[in-house]
Amino acid sequence: MKTTLCMIAAAAALSVCAPVMAGGDAAAGKEKAMVCFTCHGEDGLANTGSMPQPPKLAGQHRDYLLQSLEAYANGKRQSPIMAPFVANLSDEDMADLAAYFAALDSSLTLVESSD
Repeated sequence: MKTTLCMIAAAAALSVCAPVMAGGDAAAGKEKAMVCFTCHGEDGLANTGSMPQPPKLAGQHRDYLLQSLEAYANGKRQSPIMAPFVANLSDEDMADLAAYFAALDSSLTLVESSD
């Protein structure tokens, strides 16, 4: 009986922690995203002049970003540009990167001409 109760308690604790772990750490993601900034920009809006134009990552849903990184890593999504960058990312790295870019503001600031 004690073993069963301990197993239930452990399962309950893990089920509470799992979504937090899967959510990633945005602060850690920013540290890991330095190489991403070259194409996607530090603001995630991809205003870097890179060709072909990379996708905007700022404000995208965390799960979408995570699934995209996983698809590049496992070959389900092909990109000769992205493949080398995701090849050595851990699950934690991908979750952190997804959390960082998802947390960014995706709104654009319009600048009026002084003419």
